[in-house]
Amino acid sequence: MAMITREQLEELLIELESHKGRHTEFITVYVPADYDVNAVQRQLEGEKSTAKNIKSTTTRNNVIDALEKIIRYLKSLKKTPENGLAVFAGNISKVEGQSDLRLWDVEPIQPLKIRMYRCDKEFVLDPLREMLEVSEVFGLLVMDRKEATIGLLEGKRIEVLQKMTSGVPSKIRAGGQSSQRFHRITEGLTKEFYKRIAEEMKKIFFEMKKLKGIIVGGPIPTKDEFLDGNYLISTLQDKVIGRIDIGGSDESGLKELVERSKDLLANQEIVYEKNLLTRFFENLGQRPELTAYKFDIVKKALEYGAVETLIISKNFDKEKAGELIELAKLIDSKIEIVSSETEEGEQFLNLSGIGAILRFKIG
Repeated sequence: MAMITREQLEELLIELESHKGRHTEFITVYVPADYDVNAVQRQLEGEKSTAKNIKSTTTRNNVIDALEKIIRYLKSLKKTPENGLAVFAGNISKVEGQSDLRLWDVEPIQPLKIRMYRCDKEFVLDPLREMLEVSEVFGLLVMDRKEATIGLLEGKRIEVLQKMTSGVPSKIRAGGQSSQRFHRITEGLTKEFYKRIAEEMKKIFFEMKKLKGIIVGGPIPTKDEFLDGNYLISTLQDKVIGRIDIGGSDESGLKELVERSKDLLANQEIVYEKNLLTRFFENLGQRPELTAYKFDIVKKALEYGAVETLIISKNFDKEKAGELIELAKLIDSKIEIVSSETEEGEQFLNLSGIGAILRFKIG
């Protein structure tokens, strides 16, 4: 099981919110990080015995079926995932007497600290919702020719990940060395230092799925030499969203970098949403045959496998949104959740709150 991304978590929450049980028959299980998954399995076996006392035959069967599905799933795990585990199961059929038993499992974007078993008419989603309140993760680098500090910004918390020194000698050269030879030595050491920084950043950030962007700070020539010298692999180079002129290259430099990047960080999500919705509206104007925005038409396009990108406003009807997301996942459509906090987002919500950019015309 792979750890879920922030975007996937948003999609999952909309999907789970769209399902309502007829009675208290939806099962929610949260397993904290480092907790024994076998102990949870034993607890649920006990809950099965309790469920046998439920008076309604239909409700009793639905609860027991959901518990058994979760137990079978837990038995397939060798250990609890690194960030813990959330499991949801229940009969989501809208037709009385019919069964459509589903299970969702997720390793959250942050370590779970809560242990929970709940049987209710709805899935319990607040512990996962709270994780979305944390801002995106940004990589930080402050550097000069002497030292570098690599850090991470998660929400408002700055974490130092690596400190490095270059070994480049000061400008006072050893006796007998010519100016040119000294310059060659320091330049060589500096380039090696830049390579080491780039390699360390690759180790730390390359597979970090939550990474939204990278900000680099330092004196004017140094950070620019590093960024313009093709030391970083292209994947990370493309994630650099800003270069900031600062003097510090230690932990205090990271704090200064974040302080001076506030506007840049605040704008990232907004800029992304604006660009996405601008593309949608331009598509609607220039290629209306490859754009859909009414629920029935978007649903039809999904059923035809024609949707490249599905866009849903956070304020759109949750049940209908969940239905579209399920269809989109079947055809590997890209799913984008947007707010209504920007002018474009409000315009999109007023249009319908859902939209799709199509792969091909559906007629």
